[in-house]
Amino acid sequence: MTDLSGTRFNYVELSVSETARSRAFYEEAFGWAFADYGPGYSATATGDTDLGLDASTKAPPLPVIESRNLAATRTAVLAAGGKLTRDIYGFPGGSRFEFTDPDGNRLAVWQQD
Repeated sequence: MTDLSGTRFNYVELSVSETARSRAFYEEAFGWAFADYGPGYSATATGDTDLGLDASTKAPPLPVIESRNLAATRTAVLAAGGKLTRDIYGFPGGSRFEFTDPDGNRLAVWQQD
């Protein structure tokens, strides 16, 4: 069995209608600092469990799991009965895949570059 220690939730992406408005809310309500990653995306970068605000989609919240071995985690997810909704793809800072669990919950797994 592949060692998947260190795999943990570390990110949640929320769909928002207006990044600036949502960012202002979370900054005021919780004192969180955000960085912009393009015109419609802002995120915290605490290194703990961070929050992404995505104005480009109207999807339900997306919990994201960090992995040290993306390919092995993908294999384990599929073997356990998960279904890929988006195979491994790259983005600035890393790669990830998206899947649903046996109950239809949508999640993602990412690995930092």
